[in-house]
Amino acid sequence: MTAPATRAPHGTGGTSGTDGTSTVRRRVTVRGTVQGVGFRPFVHRLATDLELAGFVGNTADGVLIEVEGPPDGIARFCDRLAAEPPPLAAVTAVGVEELAATGADDAFTICSTDRSPGRTQLPPDVATCADCLRELADPADRRHRHPFVTCTHCGPRFTIATGMPYDRAVTTMAGFPLCPACAREYGDPGDRRFHAQPVACPDCGGRLRLVPAPGGGARPALGADALAAARALLADGRIVAVKGLGGYHLACDATDAAAVDALRARKARGGKPFAVMCADLDTVRRIADVSAAEAGALTGPRRPIVLLRPRADRPVLASGVGPGSPHLGVMLPYTPLHTLLFGLPGDPPGPRVLVMTSGNRSGEPIVTDDDEALTRLAGLADAWLAHDRAVAAPCDDSLLRVRPDGTEQVLRRSRGYVPRPLRLPVPVRPALAVGGDLKNALCLGEGDQAWFGPHIGDMGDLTTLEAAGRAERRMRDLTGVSPELVAADRHPGYHSARWAARLAGGRPVLVQHHHAHIASAMAEHGLDGTTPVIGVAFDGTGYGDDGTVWGGEILLADYAGHRRLARLAPAPLPGGDAGVANPCRLALARLWAAGLPWDPSLPCTTACTSDELQLLERQLTRGLACVATSSMGRLFDAVSSLAGVCHRAGYEAQAALELEAAAASAWDADTSAYAFGLGDGVWDPAPVLRALVADLRRGTSPAVLAARFHRGVARAVVEWCGRARRDTGLAVVALSGGVFANALLEEECARLLAGAGFTVLRHGEVPPNDGGLALGQLVVAAHRRQEE
Repeated sequence: MTAPATRAPHGTGGTSGTDGTSTVRRRVTVRGTVQGVGFRPFVHRLATDLELAGFVGNTADGVLIEVEGPPDGIARFCDRLAAEPPPLAAVTAVGVEELAATGADDAFTICSTDRSPGRTQLPPDVATCADCLRELADPADRRHRHPFVTCTHCGPRFTIATGMPYDRAVTTMAGFPLCPACAREYGDPGDRRFHAQPVACPDCGGRLRLVPAPGGGARPALGADALAAARALLADGRIVAVKGLGGYHLACDATDAAAVDALRARKARGGKPFAVMCADLDTVRRIADVSAAEAGALTGPRRPIVLLRPRADRPVLASGVGPGSPHLGVMLPYTPLHTLLFGLPGDPPGPRVLVMTSGNRSGEPIVTDDDEALTRLAGLADAWLAHDRAVAAPCDDSLLRVRPDGTEQVLRRSRGYVPRPLRLPVPVRPALAVGGDLKNALCLGEGDQAWFGPHIGDMGDLTTLEAAGRAERRMRDLTGVSPELVAADRHPGYHSARWAARLAGGRPVLVQHHHAHIASAMAEHGLDGTTPVIGVAFDGTGYGDDGTVWGGEILLADYAGHRRLARLAPAPLPGGDAGVANPCRLALARLWAAGLPWDPSLPCTTACTSDELQLLERQLTRGLACVATSSMGRLFDAVSSLAGVCHRAGYEAQAALELEAAAASAWDADTSAYAFGLGDGVWDPAPVLRALVADLRRGTSPAVLAARFHRGVARAVVEWCGRARRDTGLAVVALSGGVFANALLEEECARLLAGAGFTVLRHGEVPPNDGGLALGQLVVAAHRRQEE
């Protein structure tokens, strides 16, 4: 950092000003998310307003301030520094040191950035602010209709940064020289674009282009013509690949059934729901019920996808948008380009709701590179709306739901959150945790901070593994963490575990899957791990200590280890993971394990062919290609088929999601529950299955069956936790694992546990599914190495 010529020496004391007043000098160091958020101009304005002298500058560790003036002015400066930071700033530490007053500074100045090695915090990407939106829509403004309008308070950060400390020279804007007007704004401390690194205007930065697919019904176009052509294509029922902040989306009119069906078929998406983007909040309210807290999440600076309850009378949307799902994933525009896609006043009318799904093929990472988009999305899109601002880091949309109490449960932590750090309850050595193979997100930690990387996805092919490697290297560069240990899942077949072994020179720290889930919840809630908790770990699959598939576990856990207190009674998983796509087979396997007959009239039996039934019977009788599983996720799949809800799954958790949707429709109409058999360390679903079959024969609706099952699981959880409390004296319960993405189950478990006097730890910013697994791996591995 280049400071004024005369630097204040260390020391204490003060001097008298020419008017006889005392003068003091202070050095203030500020750490946290304080670069790229307008912190230096904020400090400059504050000091100038209080008539103080000195300087402020970025360093590799944050912001350094030296300020000189009367004691009361210095005191007001320090108070307002903490109380009035810019909206995107997140101050984690402020240090104040007394210096000797020098009188060497005539005014307060802003210094250039110190580029020496160190660590600061890069802010996440945030949605376009209200001031920029006004300029976008103002015909008299020079940034009218500029698709890249941004300022210090909004726009891209993480996805354009190529290094640290954060400056334009180390962003993908480095190749766009500023025009004289933008340069004046960029250099004016009183302007809200002072050192806004992505700043540009129509004269100096960012240009759209439309690339049509062969036979796509459009011509190449640039600038405003490209945008107009894209809007016309969407209105005509075409599919357009749109380049956003963190990569490409595939977009189409969500009210056009043919367009939605075409996108679903081209992407081979099966029945998996699409997320939609609405033009505004009023449009959202036409298709979904929106609480005040949900509206706040939708309109906040992070702009995630928010899971909403769809309105029963939602005639606006095509039925293919979210078939069978209890929720509708909705977001609002978060870039100027998205706003322009929906149109400004005076534009031709166009779609008000767009399907906006990740620009990739099934199982692949999101596409960011323009040339790559033309090949990897060929056959999916009718045209590409691209631009020349490069994406330095892929970053998918974040996903969350808002609970009835207003708290948020993040299900995918990515854009708007990454790379903001989490505070760790215990310090850790520099470490990397690579997560699991599904919903992969890695986590770096050092000292009392942990940084999640963006959502990567399922580690099933080479492109995803390569994306994980790039994300790991990028996060190391941004955080300055050089891992001394690497943690991974214990599953011997996981791609992520093999990758971790290569990174760790064959010596990764392996952490049991469900132990990591519970440790993740503990760490998020600030527990230091010295006292165990009762952990309820419910998910679809996880490698157990005995080599079987776990997933319905009651654990006694801290960071040092875990002990299995109870488990769901195991059943065969025919065909292993391949069998998960056939809930009807899982249902028959559960009936077989419970000693119940395969009645030909049962929905799961009629869903199978005669050849399938014969093969399955041989498999189960002889134990061929069967692995035992205690998975709660697989039990939900089995019950979904047994109740007649879903027999074949085209995407992960489809059967369970549709079972939740059915249960929600009858939740208030029926409050009874099925009862599990609770034996010594095992909870047996056989009584539930018998009762459900009996209800089927009485003609009970699938929705009521689903509601009774959900309540039965929640009551069994409370009973087991009560037994654990009597045995251990513990009264803190952590709920973790992908099954707790089920809103009905999580709410009912939390309500009943709280009513029974337990303290309940539920996930908030860290996903309960495998997207949050790496945090648990990190703290467990760090504790284990510390003990060693």
